[in-house]
Amino acid sequence: MLNRRAVLAGALSLPVVAAAPARANQVDYRTWVRELRREALTRGVSARVFDAAIAEAQQPIDRVLELDRRQPESTLTFPEYLARVVTPQRIETAIARFRENQAILGRVTERFGVQGRFIVALWGIESNFGQLTGGFNVFGALATLAYDGRRSQFFRGELFNALRIAEQQRIAPRDMRGSWAGAMGQCQFMPSSYLNFAVDFDGDGRADIWQSRPDVFASIANYLARSGWRGDETWGREIVLPPGFDTGLIDYTRVQRAPAEWQSLGVRRSDGGPMPAGPAAGIVQPDGAGGPAFFAYSNFRVIMRWNRSFRFAIAVGTLADRIDAS
Repeated sequence: MLNRRAVLAGALSLPVVAAAPARANQVDYRTWVRELRREALTRGVSARVFDAAIAEAQQPIDRVLELDRRQPESTLTFPEYLARVVTPQRIETAIARFRENQAILGRVTERFGVQGRFIVALWGIESNFGQLTGGFNVFGALATLAYDGRRSQFFRGELFNALRIAEQQRIAPRDMRGSWAGAMGQCQFMPSSYLNFAVDFDGDGRADIWQSRPDVFASIANYLARSGWRGDETWGREIVLPPGFDTGLIDYTRVQRAPAEWQSLGVRRSDGGPMPAGPAAGIVQPDGAGGPAFFAYSNFRVIMRWNRSFRFAIAVGTLADRIDAS
C-alpha cells in the first residue's frame, strides 16, 4: 500500500525532483521515456540498467491506473477491520513464525533494539508473512504512475530511486516486483524507504527484501529504530473512557498524560481495572466518539510513521500482543 515509506523516507533519499517535464496529455509515452532516459543517465544510471528496467515498462499498465483510481474508502467499523486483519489464522501463523525465527529475531533485536514480536506483526500484516508481495514489476508500475500525471512528480522520484537500487544492489530489474504502487518485497518498502532503511543482514552483499528473511527482519527493525522506537516499551493498550469524558483530550499528538493522571479522570483498563504504571500516553479513538479507545505510547507514533492509519497501527500492536501472550 502507498503510505508511510514514501513520505518519511522520500525526504531522505534523492534531492527534490524537479517537476516532471512532460505529462500524459502533453507527449506520447515513447517520447516521455526518451526524456526519462536522458535524465537517468545524467543521474548516474547506466544505459544498461535503464534499458533493462524500461524493458519491463513498454507501455502504461491499465490495471495499475485502475487500481490507483479506485482505491476503496473503507466502510468497516474498527472492530470489523480488526477482525478482518488480526484473524485467528493470522495470529496462529504469527506465533509459529515468531518461534521458528527466534534465532534471527534475537540477533536483529540485539542490534536494533526492536522487539521481535513487532517485527513479525508488521511482516504478517504487510505481506502475510512474505506470501503476498505484489504481482507487478516495480518499473512497470512506477513508470505508469509517473507518466500518468496525477501524482507524476512523486512517482517519477520513486522511479529514479528504483533505478538507483538496481544499479547499486545489482538486482535485475525483472526481479524487482511489488504492489501496483511500487511498494516492494516482504516488508513493502517504497524505493525511497529501501534506499534509507534496507539492511544486508545476512552479509551476502545486497539487501534482499524479497527473499532473505534476515534482511527483511533487519530492514523492518532499522526503519522502526531510526524512527524513534523504544525497545523497553510497548505500543499501547485498550482502555475504557468514563461517561461524559472530555473529547478535547482525545488527541494523542498533543495531549500526553501519565497513566495516573488519566486514571484520575476516570480512564480505566479494558477490563475495568486501574491503569498500570507506564510512560505518558495519549488517547486515540479510531471510530470517533463512542467507539473503542486506546492508549497510544511513543511506539504507537512510530508505527504511525510507517502507515498513517490508526487502524493499521492498532492492528500491528494487537497482533504483537497476541504473539507476546502465546
